[in-house]
Amino acid sequence: MPVPATRPGRKHLRKIELAQWQREIVAKYPEQLLRGLFHSDGCRFVNWASKADGRRYYYLRYQFSNESDDIRKILTDALDLLGIAWRQPRPNTIAISRMEAVAVLDTFVGPKS
Repeated sequence: MPVPATRPGRKHLRKIELAQWQREIVAKYPEQLLRGLFHSDGCRFVNWASKADGRRYYYLRYQFSNESDDIRKILTDALDLLGIAWRQPRPNTIAISRMEAVAVLDTFVGPKS
């Protein structure tokens, strides 16, 4: 059987949505979805910021970057399902910086393999 041709156009502009059976799996196992997304297009690193007096402080942060609005929405929906606080510092980026949110992600995302 021939392999179907890929859809034309830029990948990040194509519509990506989960089928009902996929949404049911994500609802049951959001941690596994998040682990896969962060391992493919995300990272965990030490970020820094400056206080008003000029001193720096450092904190752990997860960041996910993807040009697809749909993929970012799948990620943020799963984060919301688990009550993990996130923000969008740039149009293509989702950041998780709060200490308690990073601690939750650390329990199941783990280092990239």
